[in-house]
Amino acid sequence: MSSALTIYAGQEARQRIQREGWQPDLFSLLIGASGGPKWFVLRYLDELLFGDFLARGTQPLNTIGSSIGSWQHLCLNQADPLKALDILAKRYCEQSYSTRRPTPLEITAVCNQMLNEICAGEDGDPRTGLQHMMSHPRYHSHVVTARGGHFTGSPHTPLLLPSLGVAALANGVHRRLLAPFFQRVVFSNRREISSDINFNDFGTLHVPFTANNSEAALMASGSIPFVLAGERNIKGGPQGQYWDGGIIDYHFNLDFYSGDGLILYPHFSSEVTPGWFDKSLPWRRGRSRLSDKLVLICPSAEFIASLPGGKLPDRTDFQKLEPDERVKTWYAAMEQSRVLQELFAAQLEKSNPLEDVRFLPTEFA
Repeated sequence: MSSALTIYAGQEARQRIQREGWQPDLFSLLIGASGGPKWFVLRYLDELLFGDFLARGTQPLNTIGSSIGSWQHLCLNQADPLKALDILAKRYCEQSYSTRRPTPLEITAVCNQMLNEICAGEDGDPRTGLQHMMSHPRYHSHVVTARGGHFTGSPHTPLLLPSLGVAALANGVHRRLLAPFFQRVVFSNRREISSDINFNDFGTLHVPFTANNSEAALMASGSIPFVLAGERNIKGGPQGQYWDGGIIDYHFNLDFYSGDGLILYPHFSSEVTPGWFDKSLPWRRGRSRLSDKLVLICPSAEFIASLPGGKLPDRTDFQKLEPDERVKTWYAAMEQSRVLQELFAAQLEKSNPLEDVRFLPTEFA
């Protein structure tokens, strides 16, 4: 395989793919990570997965995502997933603001408009697309949010800023010490959460999607503190301020999954880091508990080095680049993701389905 794409698979995943080939019904869980603009390097890989590979399946598929990962899965649930992906890519890439440092309210308004455009059906009504996600017959969607505790539940900077600092310090001591600051609230399109998904930390609550909360849940899942305004008192859930699900589940620990099927994880990196605060902790970065059932598909280090600026797109590009340059850079990264799409399409057709598939690195475990 070209050095642009890397596929890792756990022991059980390798055994089953060797026996059965690349069949969509092997997978019963799809993961979508936080990462904002980093998603652009997966844009055309998602097109292959959503429009072809997963669409050929017949069995139920759980999807779980935080932040941009939950918006990817929103696209998957639409009547026309490829059109939805086009809208997400274009609107996210071309978002513009009145200043280089827009207010959270301005950013929230732009993102809300983006969400409405993704969800708009043929009738132009965003409720149509939200209904698709709430009632999809095959895709069991789970959108992760983080409800703030005492001071981390305040939308006001003077209280929120020092509280997040204390939360970061607590998390640095041990991940479980983040629990007093944030509660995981999972919104899903099933009245009962899948028995395959067993979160046993962060006081996890499950809340069914309704017409009154689905939009707010999706907005909350991507609401980075100080960047977006967050969502308050989402209907059906406990009172409080809801923030980006990536605070707790940036790339996810996969020990919550107990299903018989395999896990498909298209990811922008070979590192799987549990929570948002863990990004700055070298001893915890890339140390999520993974699974023998996992198939991780990601760009290689060589591919990332070939991107504009030699890195993944990220939110710092808003400050580092002029708006026109940023849009051009992001579109270039997105275009390069066609290579990953082509390589995975070729992988699906190989006579030896494990050709070039690597063992899941032990250092991830």
